[in-house]
Amino acid sequence: MRIEESIDVEAPRSVVWDYLTDPANYLVFMDGATRWDVVGDVERGLGARYRVLLRVGSAEVGGLIEVVEWHPEADMAWSSVTGVDQRGRWHLRDRPGGDTRVNFRFAYGVAGAGIAGVLAEHVAARWLRGDFKRSLRAIKEILESSGARA
Repeated sequence: MRIEESIDVEAPRSVVWDYLTDPANYLVFMDGATRWDVVGDVERGLGARYRVLLRVGSAEVGGLIEVVEWHPEADMAWSSVTGVDQRGRWHLRDRPGGDTRVNFRFAYGVAGAGIAGVLAEHVAARWLRGDFKRSLRAIKEILESSGARA
């Protein structure tokens, strides 16, 4: 299952990038995240690993993820190492007037779970889509209210 959401933020791309790539901020803006802990010596960048849990309904799902793509101020992507099969990506692009388009893509699956797994993916998609929309709105509110443009 794949979910994609976007929002425009009135802040320079460098400011948005710094905020999004700081693992300490995830529990602040990521709706439904209950854990986003650094695992290992690399806190940010290619090879950084995080123990991540997201609340989906009454369950907490997630696992260990690793940053597999890192292009400063443009793209950061991760893939699961253990736990729920997932891939995520932040994609930042300049907009007119100095704004930043923030695009978030998230793909996940329940491997080998048959029909029950497909149903679970669809139920989770509605939940996660709402969480991700609220997360993007939170990023926008946090960065715009902090005077990031100045």
